Amino acid sequence: MKHGNYVPADCRLIESFNLKIDESILTGETVPASKNAEIQLTSSVSEADMLNMAFATTIVTGGHAKAVVTKTGMETRVGSIAKIIITDEAPQTPIQKKLEEVGKTLGIVCLIICFSIFIIGIFKNISIKEMFMTSIGLAVAAIPEGLPAIVTIMLSIGVTKMAKKNAIIRKLAAVETLGSSSIICSDKTGTLTQNKMQVVESYGDTAFVLELGTMCTDCEISEMKVTGDPTEVAIVNKALEYGISKERLYSNMERINEIPFDSDRKLMTTIHKIGNKYRIITKGALDILLNRCVKIYQEGDIRAVTEADKKTILSKNANMADKALRVLGVAYTDVENLPKNIDSENIENNLTFVGLIGMIDPPREGVKEAIRTCKNAGIKTVMITGDHIATAKAIARELGILGANSLAITGQELDKIPQNILERDIMKYSVFARVSPEHKVRIVKAFRSTGKVVAMTGDRSK
Repeated sequence: MKHGNYVPADCRLIESFNLKIDESILTGETVPASKNAEIQLTSSVSEADMLNMAFATTIVTGGHAKAVVTKTGMETRVGSIAKIIITDEAPQTPIQKKLEEVGKTLGIVCLIICFSIFIIGIFKNISIKEMFMTSIGLAVAAIPEGLPAIVTIMLSIGVTKMAKKNAIIRKLAAVETLGSSSIICSDKTGTLTQNKMQVVESYGDTAFVLELGTMCTDCEISEMKVTGDPTEVAIVNKALEYGISKERLYSNMERINEIPFDSDRKLMTTIHKIGNKYRIITKGALDILLNRCVKIYQEGDIRAVTEADKKTILSKNANMADKALRVLGVAYTDVENLPKNIDSENIENNLTFVGLIGMIDPPREGVKEAIRTCKNAGIKTVMITGDHIATAKAIARELGILGANSLAITGQELDKIPQNILERDIMKYSVFARVSPEHKVRIVKAFRSTGKVVAMTGDRSK
């Protein structure tokens, strides 16, 4: 498997190099998942955390790997989803149920009236044949032939009004069903959030942190548009807000070498030529990066890093992580000469710590107000996402989905709950994280078991 390939079957990785796979078709999360053949996992981990597996129909977005096929066809993960879609029948809409009830009621009333008239005619000494034909005529006349036409016309009017407000409905019955919804299950990424990582917090000299962070990326800029890994795009875009251009930096400090990101090291390093010297810039996971730093940059001064400094940095990192931010540390060093072997052991050492960058996929504009409106109307909003639970809970709290009396649960925890228990306690939950398509089916069925009308929305909802 290599960049641009579709994964043909469910596979167990045996070799991998910086492998990244877009698994949005399974998890709904558009950020590519980093895979590693060396990781050993238990069978109880969720689908989104199976980092040593590649699944059919997903797309390789970076790196390459070798793998052994474990399942094919309808036995794959996407095949199991197809089975659910094929075997699961669509429920009747509220208006269909009401029309069915009206039809039954009219039929019963009609039969009673016709039978009563038939009996009365017999007592009046009218022939049985004549009364039978009269009763049949009354039954036929009582059928409301215009009812389906009236319902269709009213639904069409509703569709027309919604179309004028840029809401296109494919099925007429969906208009009435949507209006009857009492629970809305929504995806997070791209629906409640912008699906665009943004830098929202930093620690250290912000301008210098962004300058170094921008240089240590693989993003490309063309026609004022930044493309690349969402995390790196966020850094480059934030730097542009400070007037820091990657292209201008590279013209002054040419990039001459690099050590690509590796899931084992959790670091990425670029090397730049500055006059007669070389600048080495490293960014990545703080727990790894901080151990490689011997100095710290503060307010233009460079000094030896102390244990007190490390505690402060770790505390800042923990505070950002508690807000569900994706945090990267940034460090650098200037050297007179480069070693012969450009590798992690020789390059990513004796660094100067500069700062932290915190990023998140922020809520979409107007979503918070929409959720508040739904709540005031008695509609419960539920978040169902493939993202990590900490991130999901942070966004849900900000949007008002996760309240003091609401609970959040992961797909792995959901697997341990029997369906009857889930149906009993389902109204307690407002956030479902790290879920698979099978989990979504269980969740919706559980909400429907309470007699509620459930709507599912999202860019990949089925």
